[in-house]
Amino acid sequence: MDARGYQQYKQQSINSMTQGELLMLLYDELVKRSTLASIAWEKKDWTAFEAALDRCTDIVNYLDETLDRKYPISRDLARMYDYFTYELGRVKIGRNKNVLERLRPMLVDLRDAFRAAEKSGSQEKRA
Repeated sequence: MDARGYQQYKQQSINSMTQGELLMLLYDELVKRSTLASIAWEKKDWTAFEAALDRCTDIVNYLDETLDRKYPISRDLARMYDYFTYELGRVKIGRNKNVLERLRPMLVDLRDAFRAAEKSGSQEKRA
Protein backbone atom coordinates (compact mmCIF):
# COMPACT_ATOMS: atom_id res chain seq x y z
CA MET A 1 0.00 0.00 0.00
CA ASP A 2 1.25 3.45 -0.89
CA ALA A 3 1.89 5.31 2.38
CA ARG A 4 1.67 8.70 0.68
CA GLY A 5 -1.75 7.88 -0.73
CA TYR A 6 -3.00 6.87 2.69
CA GLN A 7 -1.61 10.04 4.27
CA GLN A 8 -3.29 12.17 1.59
CA TYR A 9 -6.59 10.36 2.13
CA LYS A 10 -6.29 10.82 5.89
CA GLN A 11 -5.48 14.52 5.52
CA GLN A 12 -8.37 15.03 3.11
CA SER A 13 -10.75 13.27 5.53
CA ILE A 14 -9.66 15.51 8.38
CA ASN A 15 -9.91 18.65 6.25
CA SER A 16 -13.49 17.80 5.28
CA MET A 17 -14.70 17.33 8.88
CA THR A 18 -16.79 19.90 10.69
CA GLN A 19 -15.47 21.47 13.89
CA GLY A 20 -17.88 19.31 15.87
CA GLU A 21 -16.65 16.14 14.18
CA LEU A 22 -13.04 17.09 14.88
CA LEU A 23 -13.90 17.75 18.52
CA MET A 24 -15.55 14.33 18.76
CA LEU A 25 -12.49 12.74 17.19
CA LEU A 26 -10.28 14.33 19.85
CA TYR A 27 -12.54 13.27 22.71
CA ASP A 28 -12.81 9.72 21.33
CA GLU A 29 -9.03 9.57 21.15
CA LEU A 30 -8.75 10.92 24.70
CA VAL A 31 -11.06 8.22 26.03
CA LYS A 32 -9.29 5.56 23.97
CA ARG A 33 -5.84 6.58 25.21
CA SER A 34 -7.00 6.63 28.84
CA THR A 35 -8.32 3.09 28.33
CA LEU A 36 -5.01 2.05 26.77
CA ALA A 37 -3.20 3.51 29.80
CA SER A 38 -5.35 1.39 32.08
CA ILE A 39 -4.64 -1.75 30.04
CA ALA A 40 -0.91 -0.97 30.00
CA TRP A 41 -0.99 -0.50 33.79
CA GLU A 42 -2.53 -3.97 34.18
CA LYS A 43 0.27 -5.43 32.04
CA LYS A 44 2.91 -3.36 33.88
CA ASP A 45 3.98 -1.99 30.48
CA TRP A 46 5.20 1.33 31.81
CA THR A 47 6.44 2.58 28.44
CA ALA A 48 2.99 2.16 26.87
CA PHE A 49 1.35 3.50 30.05
CA GLU A 50 3.37 6.71 29.99
CA ALA A 51 2.98 7.13 26.22
CA ALA A 52 -0.81 6.84 26.51
CA LEU A 53 -0.89 9.36 29.36
CA ASP A 54 1.39 11.75 27.47
CA ARG A 55 -1.00 11.61 24.52
CA CYS A 56 -3.96 12.25 26.85
CA THR A 57 -2.19 15.29 28.25
CA ASP A 58 -1.37 16.53 24.75
CA ILE A 59 -5.02 16.26 23.74
CA VAL A 60 -6.26 18.04 26.87
CA ASN A 61 -3.70 20.81 26.36
CA TYR A 62 -4.78 21.20 22.73
CA LEU A 63 -8.45 21.38 23.75
CA ASP A 64 -7.55 24.06 26.29
CA GLU A 65 -5.47 26.07 23.80
CA THR A 66 -8.24 26.06 21.21
CA LEU A 67 -11.01 27.26 23.52
CA ASP A 68 -12.84 30.33 22.26
CA ARG A 69 -12.46 32.48 25.36
CA LYS A 70 -15.26 34.87 24.42
CA TYR A 71 -17.85 32.39 25.72
CA PRO A 72 -18.47 32.10 29.49
CA ILE A 73 -18.41 28.30 29.39
CA SER A 74 -14.81 28.46 28.20
CA ARG A 75 -13.68 29.54 31.66
CA ASP A 76 -15.32 26.46 33.19
CA LEU A 77 -13.89 24.18 30.52
CA ALA A 78 -10.42 25.67 31.03
CA ARG A 79 -10.63 24.88 34.75
CA MET A 80 -11.75 21.36 33.96
CA TYR A 81 -8.88 20.90 31.50
CA ASP A 82 -6.43 22.18 34.14
CA TYR A 83 -7.83 19.61 36.55
CA PHE A 84 -7.48 16.82 33.97
CA THR A 85 -3.90 17.84 33.22
CA TYR A 86 -3.03 17.86 36.92
CA GLU A 87 -4.66 14.49 37.54
CA LEU A 88 -3.07 12.90 34.47
CA GLY A 89 0.31 14.06 35.78
CA ARG A 90 -0.45 12.47 39.16
CA VAL A 91 -1.44 9.23 37.44
CA LYS A 92 1.76 9.16 35.41
CA ILE A 93 4.17 10.09 38.18
CA GLY A 94 2.61 7.83 40.80
CA ARG A 95 1.47 5.10 38.42
CA ASN A 96 -1.79 5.52 40.26
CA LYS A 97 -4.50 3.43 38.67
CA ASN A 98 -7.13 4.51 41.23
CA VAL A 99 -6.90 8.13 40.07
CA LEU A 100 -7.01 7.00 36.44
CA GLU A 101 -10.12 4.91 37.06
CA ARG A 102 -11.77 7.89 38.75
CA LEU A 103 -10.79 10.20 35.87
CA ARG A 104 -11.87 8.01 32.95
CA PRO A 105 -15.64 8.24 33.60
CA MET A 106 -15.31 12.03 33.75
CA LEU A 107 -13.64 12.03 30.33
CA VAL A 108 -16.37 9.78 28.96
CA ASP A 109 -19.11 12.00 30.44
CA LEU A 110 -17.56 15.13 28.94
CA ARG A 111 -17.22 13.44 25.55
CA ASP A 112 -20.85 12.28 25.70
CA ALA A 113 -22.01 15.78 26.63
CA PHE A 114 -20.20 17.25 23.62
CA ARG A 115 -21.58 14.48 21.41
CA ALA A 116 -25.14 15.29 22.53
CA ALA A 117 -24.51 19.00 21.93
CA GLU A 118 -23.10 18.26 18.47
CA LYS A 119 -26.08 16.08 17.62
CA SER A 120 -28.51 18.72 18.88
CA GLY A 121 -26.70 21.46 16.95
CA SER A 122 -26.68 19.51 13.71
CA GLN A 123 -30.41 18.76 14.07
CA GLU A 124 -31.15 22.45 14.59
CA LYS A 125 -29.23 23.34 11.43
CA ARG A 126 -31.36 20.92 9.41
CA ALA A 127 -34.62 22.28 10.80
